[in-house]
Amino acid sequence: MPTRAGIGLRAPHVARVLRDQPPVAWFETHTENLFAPGGPFQDAMARIRANYPLSLHGVGLSLGSADRLDTAHLRRLRELVDRYEPELVSEHLCWGAVGGRHSNDLLPLPYTEEALRCVVSHIDETQNALKREVLVENISTYLRFDEADYTEWEFVSEAVKRSGCGLLCDVNNIYVNSVNHGFDPLVYLRALPRQAIREIHLAGFTRKEGLPVPVLIDSHSRRVDAAVWDLYAEAVRLFNWVPTLIEWDADIPELEVLMEEAAHAQEILDECEAPSA
Repeated sequence: MPTRAGIGLRAPHVARVLRDQPPVAWFETHTENLFAPGGPFQDAMARIRANYPLSLHGVGLSLGSADRLDTAHLRRLRELVDRYEPELVSEHLCWGAVGGRHSNDLLPLPYTEEALRCVVSHIDETQNALKREVLVENISTYLRFDEADYTEWEFVSEAVKRSGCGLLCDVNNIYVNSVNHGFDPLVYLRALPRQAIREIHLAGFTRKEGLPVPVLIDSHSRRVDAAVWDLYAEAVRLFNWVPTLIEWDADIPELEVLMEEAAHAQEILDECEAPSA
């Protein structure tokens, strides 16, 4: 994967990408959108993959569930990885299904030793099934469990270290959580295992008004906030060159807007000294 800024590929932009082949460094798509066999989207992605580096980003494996991993889901994921040979494969460090029922959101984990062992076991199973490294992403959260053996950044770091997986550092989610839960986002960034970070995500959030406490929602519906750009600049100073993705999933604008956001991320990357050979 080039250490440049890419864009999350969404349905409204597929035809444009096929027609114009815009100068985008790389694309990422949600894995589950490719689970249906055949069809025009599969055909389109095969053509796009021939011209661009690709990352597959999953939202439904539920690595943190107390249930066993869904073997059918894991099998379909393996088939996609074999077909598209993506540069990166990632999932969220969360849970979202139990007893065959699925949530419409990425749900937070208790930061306990028991939950950590469960997550690590599921990451190991996934990496063994795919025969490759998987990245896990820190999620945005709006509540916390009272019981905890770790801080969020300690939990994320331990999951990565114990499983040997890579880390997808979502800088926007760190900022959102720092406001929602009242911690210093720089403490979080500086605690992460730098050598494991393979990708960074950036997105826009929504601020809820009229509440007794500040609440940010990871809505992916607008440009990256100035405070998140500042935090990203610090992340680049800490982690050096890392492939960076602009996510936009609601109120999706024209492709040019995403390309402008990616260009700004690239400017910040370019200010960082090139990594030594």
